[in-house]
Amino acid sequence: MAALAPELTAGRRTVLRRRVRLLVAATIVYNVGEAVIALTAGTVASSGALIAFGLDSVVEVASALAVAWQFSGPDHESRERTALKVIALSFFALAAYVGADSVWALVKGETAEHSTVGIVLAAVSLAVMPLLSGAQRRAGRELGSASAVADSKQTLLCTYLSAVLLAGLVVNTLFGWSWADPIAALVIAAMAVKEGRQAWRGEACCAPAVASAAEDGREPGSACCASPAGSLVTGDGRAAGSACGCCA
Repeated sequence: MAALAPELTAGRRTVLRRRVRLLVAATIVYNVGEAVIALTAGTVASSGALIAFGLDSVVEVASALAVAWQFSGPDHESRERTALKVIALSFFALAAYVGADSVWALVKGETAEHSTVGIVLAAVSLAVMPLLSGAQRRAGRELGSASAVADSKQTLLCTYLSAVLLAGLVVNTLFGWSWADPIAALVIAAMAVKEGRQAWRGEACCAPAVASAAEDGREPGSACCASPAGSLVTGDGRAAGSACGCCA
Protein backbone atom coordinates (compact mmCIF):
# COMPACT_ATOMS: atom_id res chain seq x y z
CA MET A 1 0.00 0.00 0.00
CA ALA A 2 1.36 3.42 -0.89
CA ALA A 3 2.10 5.95 1.80
CA LEU A 4 -0.69 8.20 2.94
CA ALA A 5 -0.73 11.93 2.30
CA PRO A 6 0.97 14.08 4.98
CA GLU A 7 -1.20 14.72 8.01
CA LEU A 8 -2.78 18.14 8.36
CA THR A 9 -1.70 20.25 11.30
CA ALA A 10 -4.20 20.95 14.07
CA GLY A 11 -4.28 24.61 13.09
CA ARG A 12 -5.05 23.80 9.46
CA ARG A 13 -7.83 21.42 10.49
CA THR A 14 -9.40 24.15 12.60
CA VAL A 15 -9.29 26.59 9.69
CA LEU A 16 -10.84 24.06 7.31
CA ARG A 17 -13.60 23.10 9.74
CA ARG A 18 -14.46 26.76 10.28
CA ARG A 19 -14.48 27.31 6.52
CA VAL A 20 -16.82 24.36 5.97
CA ARG A 21 -19.20 25.69 8.63
CA LEU A 22 -19.26 29.16 7.04
CA LEU A 23 -19.85 27.76 3.55
CA VAL A 24 -22.61 25.52 4.87
CA ALA A 25 -24.25 28.51 6.56
CA ALA A 26 -24.08 30.51 3.32
CA THR A 27 -25.58 27.59 1.41
CA ILE A 28 -28.45 27.28 3.88
CA VAL A 29 -29.30 30.99 3.74
CA TYR A 30 -29.23 31.10 -0.06
CA ASN A 31 -31.24 27.92 -0.49
CA VAL A 32 -33.96 28.92 1.95
CA GLY A 33 -34.57 32.02 -0.14
CA GLU A 34 -34.28 30.02 -3.36
CA ALA A 35 -36.80 27.45 -2.14
CA VAL A 36 -39.39 30.06 -1.14
CA ILE A 37 -39.10 31.88 -4.47
CA ALA A 38 -39.08 28.72 -6.62
CA LEU A 39 -41.98 27.01 -4.85
CA THR A 40 -44.08 30.17 -4.94
CA ALA A 41 -43.32 30.91 -8.60
CA GLY A 42 -43.79 27.25 -9.52
CA THR A 43 -47.20 27.11 -7.88
CA VAL A 44 -48.31 30.31 -9.62
CA ALA A 45 -47.09 29.10 -13.03
CA SER A 46 -48.10 25.44 -12.50
CA SER A 47 -44.49 24.57 -13.32
CA GLY A 48 -43.37 21.12 -12.22
CA ALA A 49 -39.77 21.99 -13.04
CA LEU A 50 -39.83 25.10 -10.85
CA ILE A 51 -41.46 23.19 -8.01
CA ALA A 52 -38.86 20.43 -8.40
CA PHE A 53 -36.14 23.06 -8.29
CA GLY A 54 -37.64 24.49 -5.10
CA LEU A 55 -37.83 21.05 -3.53
CA ASP A 56 -34.20 20.46 -4.46
CA SER A 57 -33.39 23.64 -2.55
CA VAL A 58 -35.16 22.15 0.47
CA VAL A 59 -33.08 19.00 0.06
CA GLU A 60 -29.94 21.11 -0.14
CA VAL A 61 -30.88 22.77 3.13
CA ALA A 62 -31.37 19.35 4.74
CA SER A 63 -28.02 18.22 3.35
CA ALA A 64 -26.25 21.34 4.59
CA LEU A 65 -27.87 21.00 8.02
CA ALA A 66 -26.60 17.42 8.22
CA VAL A 67 -23.05 18.62 7.57
CA ALA A 68 -23.50 21.52 10.00
CA TRP A 69 -24.62 19.03 12.66
CA GLN A 70 -21.63 16.83 11.89
CA PHE A 71 -19.17 19.68 12.40
CA SER A 72 -20.98 21.19 15.40
CA GLY A 73 -19.23 18.96 17.93
CA PRO A 74 -15.77 17.52 18.61
CA ASP A 75 -16.81 14.02 17.47
CA HIS A 76 -17.63 15.03 13.89
CA GLU A 77 -15.72 12.07 12.43
CA SER A 78 -18.13 9.61 14.08
CA ARG A 79 -21.10 11.52 12.64
CA GLU A 80 -19.87 11.16 9.05
CA ARG A 81 -21.92 8.09 8.18
CA THR A 82 -25.15 9.53 9.54
CA ALA A 83 -24.65 12.78 7.64
CA LEU A 84 -24.02 10.89 4.40
CA LYS A 85 -27.17 8.80 4.88
CA VAL A 86 -29.24 11.94 5.41
CA ILE A 87 -27.80 13.47 2.23
CA ALA A 88 -28.42 10.31 0.18
CA LEU A 89 -31.97 9.79 1.44
CA SER A 90 -32.76 13.43 0.74
CA PHE A 91 -31.69 12.93 -2.87
CA PHE A 92 -33.85 9.81 -3.21
CA ALA A 93 -36.90 11.49 -1.68
CA LEU A 94 -36.55 14.38 -4.12
CA ALA A 95 -36.21 12.02 -7.10
CA ALA A 96 -39.25 9.96 -6.09
CA TYR A 97 -41.57 12.94 -5.72
CA VAL A 98 -40.38 14.85 -8.78
CA GLY A 99 -40.35 11.73 -10.97
CA ALA A 100 -43.92 10.79 -10.07
CA ASP A 101 -45.18 14.36 -10.46
CA SER A 102 -43.49 14.78 -13.85
CA VAL A 103 -44.87 11.54 -15.26
CA TRP A 104 -48.34 12.54 -14.05
CA ALA A 105 -47.99 15.93 -15.74
CA LEU A 106 -46.96 14.29 -19.03
CA VAL A 107 -49.87 11.84 -18.89
CA LYS A 108 -52.41 14.57 -18.13
CA GLY A 109 -50.87 16.98 -20.61
CA GLU A 110 -50.70 19.83 -18.11
CA THR A 111 -49.32 23.13 -19.42
CA ALA A 112 -46.96 25.36 -17.44
CA GLU A 113 -47.24 29.12 -17.78
CA HIS A 114 -44.39 31.54 -18.50
CA SER A 115 -42.42 32.52 -15.39
CA THR A 116 -40.05 35.49 -15.55
CA VAL A 117 -39.25 35.02 -11.87
CA GLY A 118 -38.26 31.41 -12.52
CA ILE A 119 -35.97 32.34 -15.41
CA VAL A 120 -34.20 35.03 -13.36
CA LEU A 121 -33.85 32.71 -10.36
CA ALA A 122 -32.34 29.95 -12.51
CA ALA A 123 -29.86 32.38 -14.06
CA VAL A 124 -28.75 33.74 -10.67
CA SER A 125 -28.32 30.25 -9.22
CA LEU A 126 -26.34 29.23 -12.30
CA ALA A 127 -23.82 31.94 -11.37
CA VAL A 128 -23.77 31.57 -7.56
CA MET A 129 -23.83 27.82 -6.94
CA PRO A 130 -20.54 26.85 -8.67
CA LEU A 131 -18.68 29.27 -6.40
CA LEU A 132 -20.14 27.82 -3.18
CA SER A 133 -19.72 24.24 -4.38
CA GLY A 134 -16.11 24.66 -5.47
CA ALA A 135 -15.04 26.30 -2.22
CA GLN A 136 -16.70 23.66 -0.05
CA ARG A 137 -15.41 20.77 -2.11
CA ARG A 138 -11.81 21.99 -1.89
CA ALA A 139 -12.09 22.39 1.88
CA GLY A 140 -13.82 19.02 2.28
CA ARG A 141 -11.25 17.15 0.22
CA GLU A 142 -8.32 18.70 2.06
CA LEU A 143 -9.97 17.95 5.39
CA GLY A 144 -10.83 14.41 4.29
CA SER A 145 -14.56 14.73 4.93
CA ALA A 146 -16.70 12.62 2.60
CA SER A 147 -19.89 14.28 3.85
CA ALA A 148 -18.59 17.79 3.15
CA VAL A 149 -17.62 16.70 -0.36
CA ALA A 150 -21.02 15.01 -0.84
CA ASP A 151 -22.76 18.20 0.27
CA SER A 152 -20.66 20.20 -2.18
CA LYS A 153 -21.90 17.87 -4.90
CA GLN A 154 -25.44 18.57 -3.77
CA THR A 155 -24.69 22.26 -4.24
CA LEU A 156 -23.08 21.56 -7.62
CA LEU A 157 -26.19 19.64 -8.63
CA CYS A 158 -28.09 22.89 -8.18
CA THR A 159 -25.91 24.37 -10.92
CA TYR A 160 -26.89 21.62 -13.34
CA LEU A 161 -30.51 21.87 -12.27
CA SER A 162 -30.41 25.62 -12.83
CA ALA A 163 -29.24 25.04 -16.40
CA VAL A 164 -31.91 22.39 -17.00
CA LEU A 165 -34.59 24.59 -15.43
CA LEU A 166 -33.51 27.62 -17.43
CA ALA A 167 -33.59 25.64 -20.67
CA GLY A 168 -37.02 24.19 -19.90
CA LEU A 169 -38.56 27.53 -18.96
CA VAL A 170 -37.08 29.35 -21.96
CA VAL A 171 -38.18 26.64 -24.41
CA ASN A 172 -41.69 26.65 -22.94
CA THR A 173 -41.81 30.47 -23.16
CA LEU A 174 -40.47 30.76 -26.71
CA PHE A 175 -42.15 27.79 -28.37
CA GLY A 176 -45.03 26.88 -26.07
CA TRP A 177 -43.84 23.29 -25.78
CA SER A 178 -45.69 22.17 -22.65
CA TRP A 179 -43.75 18.91 -22.45
CA ALA A 180 -40.45 20.78 -21.94
CA ASP A 181 -41.27 21.56 -18.30
CA PRO A 182 -41.97 17.99 -17.06
CA ILE A 183 -39.08 16.65 -19.15
CA ALA A 184 -36.76 19.14 -17.43
CA ALA A 185 -38.14 17.97 -14.08
CA LEU A 186 -37.46 14.33 -15.01
CA VAL A 187 -33.85 15.20 -15.84
CA ILE A 188 -33.60 16.78 -12.39
CA ALA A 189 -34.97 13.58 -10.81
CA ALA A 190 -32.48 11.38 -12.70
CA MET A 191 -29.57 13.54 -11.60
CA ALA A 192 -30.79 13.38 -8.01
CA VAL A 193 -30.79 9.56 -8.11
CA LYS A 194 -27.22 9.54 -9.43
CA GLU A 195 -25.96 11.88 -6.72
CA GLY A 196 -27.90 10.00 -4.04
CA ARG A 197 -26.21 6.74 -5.00
CA GLN A 198 -22.80 8.40 -4.87
CA ALA A 199 -23.51 9.88 -1.45
CA TRP A 200 -24.71 6.52 -0.14
CA ARG A 201 -21.61 4.72 -1.43
CA GLY A 202 -19.47 7.53 -0.08
CA GLU A 203 -20.14 6.46 3.51
CA ALA A 204 -17.81 3.50 2.95
CA CYS A 205 -15.43 5.36 0.68
CA CYS A 206 -12.64 5.70 3.18
CA ALA A 207 -13.29 2.49 5.10
CA PRO A 208 -10.09 0.74 3.93
CA ALA A 209 -8.04 3.57 5.37
CA VAL A 210 -9.80 4.00 8.69
CA ALA A 211 -7.69 1.52 10.60
CA SER A 212 -4.35 2.85 9.44
CA ALA A 213 -5.57 6.39 9.80
CA ALA A 214 -6.54 5.82 13.39
CA GLU A 215 -3.22 4.17 14.16
CA ASP A 216 -1.12 7.13 13.10
CA GLY A 217 -3.51 9.78 14.40
CA ARG A 218 -5.01 10.86 11.10
CA GLU A 219 -8.62 11.85 10.72
CA PRO A 220 -10.66 8.92 9.32
CA GLY A 221 -11.29 9.57 5.67
CA SER A 222 -8.28 11.74 5.02
CA ALA A 223 -6.45 8.93 3.26
CA CYS A 224 -9.16 8.64 0.67
CA CYS A 225 -10.16 12.20 0.08
CA ALA A 226 -6.87 13.97 0.61
CA SER A 227 -4.50 11.52 -1.07
CA PRO A 228 -3.66 11.87 -4.75
CA ALA A 229 -5.83 9.69 -6.97
CA GLY A 230 -4.61 6.12 -6.93
CA SER A 231 -2.11 6.59 -4.08
CA LEU A 232 -4.14 4.42 -1.73
CA VAL A 233 -5.17 0.96 -2.89
CA THR A 234 -7.78 -1.33 -1.37
CA GLY A 235 -7.53 -5.07 -0.99
CA ASP A 236 -9.02 -5.77 -4.43
CA GLY A 237 -6.50 -3.54 -6.17
CA ARG A 238 -8.71 -0.51 -6.72
CA ALA A 239 -7.79 2.96 -5.61
CA ALA A 240 -9.65 3.84 -2.44
CA GLY A 241 -12.57 5.99 -3.35
CA SER A 242 -12.80 4.75 -6.93
CA ALA A 243 -16.16 3.15 -6.21
CA CYS A 244 -17.66 6.23 -4.68
CA GLY A 245 -18.15 9.85 -5.34
CA CYS A 246 -16.37 11.42 -2.42
CA CYS A 247 -12.99 11.71 -4.04
CA ALA A 248 -14.07 12.27 -7.61
